[in-house]
Amino acid sequence: MILLTKNNPLQHPNLTRERDRRGSRITLPLREHLVTTAAQSRPLLLLASRSPRRQELLRAAGIDFVAAQPALDDGDLHPGEADAQRWVAAMAYLKAAAAVRQGLHTALDTSRPVGVVLGADTVVSLRGRIIGQPRDRADAERILRELADAEHDVLTGVAMLCPATGRRDIWTDRARVEVGPIADVEIERYLESNAWRGKAGAYNLSERIAAGWPIRYEGDAGTIMGLPAVAVARRLDAWSRG
Repeated sequence: MILLTKNNPLQHPNLTRERDRRGSRITLPLREHLVTTAAQSRPLLLLASRSPRRQELLRAAGIDFVAAQPALDDGDLHPGEADAQRWVAAMAYLKAAAAVRQGLHTALDTSRPVGVVLGADTVVSLRGRIIGQPRDRADAERILRELADAEHDVLTGVAMLCPATGRRDIWTDRARVEVGPIADVEIERYLESNAWRGKAGAYNLSERIAAGWPIRYEGDAGTIMGLPAVAVARRLDAWSRG
């Protein structure tokens, strides 16, 4: 279990700390094993999302990609009795398949053909209950108060599809997160910022660490922030080897 706070040094092997005038922020480093001949031969990836967080994670992992948002209305979809692992895998596949079906991999002006289309979906699982993005401020407050001083899981589903061959790789990654006590004034300040919008569980790991929230976690920080990009890079390398 790793404790990350604003004032303590980061010790997670997948993270580095960058300091600027605004304080600390967490980024994923470009590891040497990713900048290799194999990395240069990876297929061009299409991220079926406009998520700035997922794009940042892909860049940090040294993955060459383009991004496009498929026309997909998933707001009315509900997991029902499905568990979180199956739900995020299904949603990731739905996003990637929609991008392929809509021809987004051929619609973009790229220097080389798109070889892999990637969809991803992230949820929080609290005592077996799936928590996605908050609907509004009241929902965000409810979620944050449930997560405070408690443990939860974060699951990200990833679907990688090859438009040319139909090859697919669908998988999930899980991380365990423990959030310490959060003062009411901190929750109110965060809600006022609107930074909770569009985030599974109403928070982003790196932003909350920089803000000084006490968080312990086990697993890949990228999974908590929306995409285990280092694992994606490894799988792309495997694809390039056939």
